[in-house]
Amino acid sequence: MGITKSTVKVGQKPSREEMKRIRAELKEAAKHPIVYTDDCPKSTPEALKEFAMQRAEMNRQKRRQTVTIRIQPEVLEKYKTLGRGYSGIMADVLRLAADNPEILSRASGAMVTR
Repeated sequence: MGITKSTVKVGQKPSREEMKRIRAELKEAAKHPIVYTDDCPKSTPEALKEFAMQRAEMNRQKRRQTVTIRIQPEVLEKYKTLGRGYSGIMADVLRLAADNPEILSRASGAMVTR
């Protein structure tokens, strides 16, 4: 059993043949025992608990808050043309603008204090 790599482009789904191959490899891998070595020892319950706490904290930091904003219809339409995930792109653009005082100062009626 070795490492198999596949390349899938963004928005592209794997072909049926590719999925069959992956499922077959997973079934085959499930038949083999997990072998722990000195450079990759089995995790202790304490380490697993610490990993779980770190993961929970990361999830809390990534959580997004739902808000309602008023946007001109033509601006919203431009974002919607980007397709699925456009609201995430809007959030990224807002974050970039919020971190850039020059953009904020150009906004109408903006009172930027830093």
